[in-house]
Amino acid sequence: MYIKKVAPPSGLLEEIEGSVQGHRDGHGFLIRDNSESDIYLSPNEMRAVLHKDRVKVRIVRQDRKGRPEGRIVEIVERPEHPIIGRLLHEGGLWLVAPEDKRYGQDVMIPKGATGTAKPGQVVVVELTEPPALFGQPVGRVKEVLGEIDDPGMEIEIAVRKYSVPHEFSAGCLEQAKGLPDKVLAKDRKDRVDLRDVPLVTIDGEDARDFDDAVYCEPAKVGRGKGWRLLVAIADVSHYVQTGSAIDIDAYDRATSVYFPRRVIPMLPEKLSNGLCSLNPDVDRLCMVCDMLVNAKGDVHAYQFYPAVMHSHARFTYTEVAAILANTRGPEAAKRKERVTDLMNLQDVYRALLASRAVRGAVDFETTETQIVCDESGRIEKIVPRVRNEAHRLIEEAMLAANVCSADFIQQGKHPGLFRVHEGPTAEKKDILRNYLKALGLGMSISDEPHTSEFQKIALATKDRPDAQQIHTMLLRSMQQAIYTPVNSGHFGLAYEAYTHFTSPIRRYPDLLVHRVIKAILLERKYTLPSLPVPGEAHAKLSKRLEKSRAAKGDAPESSAPRVRMSAADQRAWEAAGLHCSANERRADEASRDVEAWLKCKYMREHLGEEYSGVVSAATSFGIFVTLDTLYVEGLVHITELGGEYFRFDELRQELRGERTGIRYAIGSRVQVQVSRVDLDGRKIDFRLVTAGDDLVPRAMRDKGLSAPTEGVRNKKRGAQDRRLADAERNRSPIQALKASVKKAAAKKKGARTTKPRR
Repeated sequence: MYIKKVAPPSGLLEEIEGSVQGHRDGHGFLIRDNSESDIYLSPNEMRAVLHKDRVKVRIVRQDRKGRPEGRIVEIVERPEHPIIGRLLHEGGLWLVAPEDKRYGQDVMIPKGATGTAKPGQVVVVELTEPPALFGQPVGRVKEVLGEIDDPGMEIEIAVRKYSVPHEFSAGCLEQAKGLPDKVLAKDRKDRVDLRDVPLVTIDGEDARDFDDAVYCEPAKVGRGKGWRLLVAIADVSHYVQTGSAIDIDAYDRATSVYFPRRVIPMLPEKLSNGLCSLNPDVDRLCMVCDMLVNAKGDVHAYQFYPAVMHSHARFTYTEVAAILANTRGPEAAKRKERVTDLMNLQDVYRALLASRAVRGAVDFETTETQIVCDESGRIEKIVPRVRNEAHRLIEEAMLAANVCSADFIQQGKHPGLFRVHEGPTAEKKDILRNYLKALGLGMSISDEPHTSEFQKIALATKDRPDAQQIHTMLLRSMQQAIYTPVNSGHFGLAYEAYTHFTSPIRRYPDLLVHRVIKAILLERKYTLPSLPVPGEAHAKLSKRLEKSRAAKGDAPESSAPRVRMSAADQRAWEAAGLHCSANERRADEASRDVEAWLKCKYMREHLGEEYSGVVSAATSFGIFVTLDTLYVEGLVHITELGGEYFRFDELRQELRGERTGIRYAIGSRVQVQVSRVDLDGRKIDFRLVTAGDDLVPRAMRDKGLSAPTEGVRNKKRGAQDRRLADAERNRSPIQALKASVKKAAAKKKGARTTKPRR
């Protein structure tokens, strides 16, 4: 008899390697190394693994939407990541509930392995036994961080949760201790003496490390008028030698990490706040980008050289903005000897700004927030960061120096790191086109968009009430910038070549750029040692680079000189770029996590209060609303939008009620009540109180119906309150007991947090 052999579906027998990403609901995903779609892992599969484990899976089935589901066939590696959580004592057992809910299992702690920790305290756990199919993970308390409400606890958790290096090695500290306290005479050798040039620093009020100083004077450029612009940057590379203990620690960190009230620096304080910081009235070593800028704002010529400088003043952005707004006012009178220099800086800034407009570089209006805390660490308020003309002045000067640095490296045909920003992907272009079409703007982007197309849309919409949301969508359509030795330009800034030169105190790529520039000046080659590439983002970034290069295979070659690199050089520079890019993401994630924690903690004090806000995003499960006065974002779940069925329109990015036709889209105004705060999940939930005054009438007009009166709305709200009261009465005794225990615990906790802090 003939038996037909049926081959299994393609890919089902293939073993795929990647990293496990847990989910707070118990399931997980395999994040593939090749950046293809994630593979779903059921809660049963997740029982024997933890978040961040490296595994091999085999696809066993596809769901109705064609999404793959996998079965774990091998655990490749269990990274030694500590788990942070709260120590609990329940039923005679000790366990730690992970703070990161992507770890789906509690960690059992044997008797005698709790150290000095007390129940309820936040601890760091080291695993001694991994999870198994029928057993939970086991560990021991390695470190006690303190109580959950201790000031700064959110930062202590974040640096460990994201594996941010926060303690310098003994060798690094010892080497920093041996550095001089001031610039020595021998260090000034072979440097241009700029101590008589009135260079000044312009930074924020709370800045402690000063990377850059500027000076500008009128100059003849070609046959016309222009300016000589000096950008002096701290010469970190003079003190931090390649491969030294300080260098190894700096590379490991790759960047300084900024939290509210605390900074984790890339360099020891002896350097970051002392010897390398361009403090006023002291000599400092620097690398200078000396530029001639013409009346159109184009850099006509430039040169780099090592120098010694003496900062003549330390300005804040607020001071400079006030002086430039009124050059005869009280602020200007205090600094009258520097007013002319600041006016020259303003003139060259305006020329550079005009050149930016000609290039078509994007300039989106988005709001960043700043959390203001009191001395005990309690949040006082959340305010928007206001950018004034002084901020933009320094930004344009730094951009000019960074562009000159990239050009200098290219002209010198030397390997280095570029700051590359690719244009939007095909998928993101489609989403943006559909969004713009749904808004009825009559504007869109082409198949191969230029930056100027985005800027044109930004300018055309800047006065609309939903400008903030439109600009956010434009920004989201773009890719993240990365560091790479393969230059392909900077899309957002509309530069053919761009790098980072201006912040070597807080960014490792800038330090590498300084070393390369010095090597070119000395007609030598800077050899980058082969350094390790830790970090989860390595594989994804590497694959992204490969795809980018493949996509550019048929593209016309750039007019810039090609850099010839050996295979070893290529690997070393790519490794450095991937490492710095991954750690930049890590720093951003840690900062956002702390900010989200603080906002949640702040909103716990405002439960039940009502606020007006604007819809910042619409999804299939609800709308995200940003409060007007607090700048905090939360979710109104779709079940809280009213007693009708809502359909999500992906093209218009809106939720629409089928009965009333009411639409919730980005920019819609609403009134919400703070209903729930989940500190562990970093989530804030709102309840919709009323839709904006224009939403209901407009929707009813679209349906040919009359809008409900205020009386009807109050009646509906009363009915909702009665339903909540009925639900309260219908609780079972066990449910009521649980609720009362929770309420008492919350009340006790609230009383504890009101005690004066020591």
